[in-house]
Amino acid sequence: MESAAGNPNYTVPPTPAVDPPPQPLATTQNRPIFSFPRRPALRVTTEFDSESAVFFHKISCKLLGSLAKFKFSFHNNSKGDVSEPQISIVSKHLSLHYDLEDHNALIKSSIDVGPRLQLTAAHDVKAQQGEVTMVANVADPGYALELSTAVPSVGLPRATFRFPVGEVSLQEKEEEEIKNVLSVSGILKGNILKGICTAQYKDDELKLRYCYKDEEMSFHPILSLPSNALAFAFKRRLGPSDKLSYWYNCDSTFWSAVYKHTYGKDFKFKAGYDSEVRLGWASLWVGDEGGKAKTAPMKMKVQFMLQVPQDDIKSSVLMFRVKKRWDI
Repeated sequence: MESAAGNPNYTVPPTPAVDPPPQPLATTQNRPIFSFPRRPALRVTTEFDSESAVFFHKISCKLLGSLAKFKFSFHNNSKGDVSEPQISIVSKHLSLHYDLEDHNALIKSSIDVGPRLQLTAAHDVKAQQGEVTMVANVADPGYALELSTAVPSVGLPRATFRFPVGEVSLQEKEEEEIKNVLSVSGILKGNILKGICTAQYKDDELKLRYCYKDEEMSFHPILSLPSNALAFAFKRRLGPSDKLSYWYNCDSTFWSAVYKHTYGKDFKFKAGYDSEVRLGWASLWVGDEGGKAKTAPMKMKVQFMLQVPQDDIKSSVLMFRVKKRWDI
């Protein structure tokens, strides 16, 4: 027999096809016959204020795949007496708040009629009163018209026109001598001298504010007309973790000062003095002062405050507040 290398007509025989191994049949022995929905995750938050000696508890969870949120909250004192129990169900377009003590419900709803039109409504069941608001956004960004009226209606609706540099509101009010008076209020903002100037007019009073702020300092003078009352606030950053704030009222000569020092993100020390109440104080925060408990270490925020009256140092008071969250 000639070798395969010496025979030019020699071809490699085809490899016989091999059937794939049979796949095991799916069994349902390990599957439960009846499946029950999983319990939603519960969030339990407890707060305690030593000044009032009252606990505040809140239990919340998400329902229907995060389409709605359920909340139950109440207060209780050191004797165990429960007060202000409330139940809330909140969704994107509808919310219900029910007071178990007053047997009263507050219903709120919000509907997007179109891409630029939104309707919101609120109704107090026990008082039989409510409010309906319509907000229309103009094509140009920054412009909007808002109309709001009480239900049942007692006069013309309140109208507010918003634009990029402020807003103007018109509202009908009842005075003693004149039955109906059209009241005007508004806010205007503008950039002046590397700062922001704000003019706010309401209830026949005009307040002029100027705000200058950079990386190291900020300055806020406030002038009220026609009373000519002048006050200003000054803040100075002394270092990456230190800041000093000072406020002075030129009309009453009252002043206050606050020193703040931060230790990272979760620790803050503040001390200050208020001449109007003649009180000095110091405060220590564990956890972000303006943040939520879930972002704090061990999901707990603690504040200790010492208040020292200038006229009676022996009556100094040490208070504390605690807020703790559990995810169950």
